[in-house]
Amino acid sequence: MSKQVDFLPAITGSFAQPASENPTVAMIEAAYRHHGLHFRYVNCEVAPEDLKAAVAGAKAMGWKGFNCSIPHKVAVVQHLDGLGESAQLIGAVNTIVNRNGLWIGENTDGKGFVQALKEVVDPAGKKVTLFGAGGAARAVAVELALAGAANITIVNRNESRGKEVVDLLNDNIGATAVYQCWTDKYSIEPDTEIVINATSIGLFPHTGDRLNINFETVLPRMVVADGIHNPPKTHLLQTAAAKGCRTVDGLQMLVNQGVIGVKYWTGVDVDPAVMHQALKKF
Repeated sequence: MSKQVDFLPAITGSFAQPASENPTVAMIEAAYRHHGLHFRYVNCEVAPEDLKAAVAGAKAMGWKGFNCSIPHKVAVVQHLDGLGESAQLIGAVNTIVNRNGLWIGENTDGKGFVQALKEVVDPAGKKVTLFGAGGAARAVAVELALAGAANITIVNRNESRGKEVVDLLNDNIGATAVYQCWTDKYSIEPDTEIVINATSIGLFPHTGDRLNINFETVLPRMVVADGIHNPPKTHLLQTAAAKGCRTVDGLQMLVNQGVIGVKYWTGVDVDPAVMHQALKKF
């Protein structure tokens, strides 16, 4: 008697707009294949006005969970049953998990970034300069504070958004955070130990865009990280490496996010090297 074949894999995926440029599907499907997991990952183009219906559809079809990317990371919260600790602090989610019929929102943006950073330097006790105050920057700032960063300087053009992140860190996590206005050719304070770009500056197709900072203030003893994954070697990281800085790119952050997400959905610790290799092909 032949072995029974199961033609019903567990479904995961991503809701975003636009969706076609999201490479997450390539790395997660590679991990599923490598580990023999009977799961699939599907990119879905979902407009903001269709998000509620999309979430209801995933629930109705018994999905194990899904990612939410731009522009749904905040809007999806109202359609969920609860939030994880850091997601609640951040106020946004990028990974949704079906836990015993309850749909729980998690945020792996900051977790993946800090995990990649820790492979080069432990942020505990360090002084950090963080550029940006949007969703990604907020997630990274929260996870840095939870990881014990001693001081976090939020540099942003919009004062209200920058101070909102600072207040979040100081009031809810007990971190020491300050805001500085992003003026032309911003100079990084010389006692900074970790420099992070958490903006979209330099993201494909605008790869020629550069951070408006004084690059003479990037010192060799600093660790410089960039959340941009495409291209992985941004102008900031190339400049920092040429100065002798240790660097962390967004590609490893993206891989780490995927590893954490798959763990949430399957309970399996997948091999990040498999996912990294799949991304490098693109």
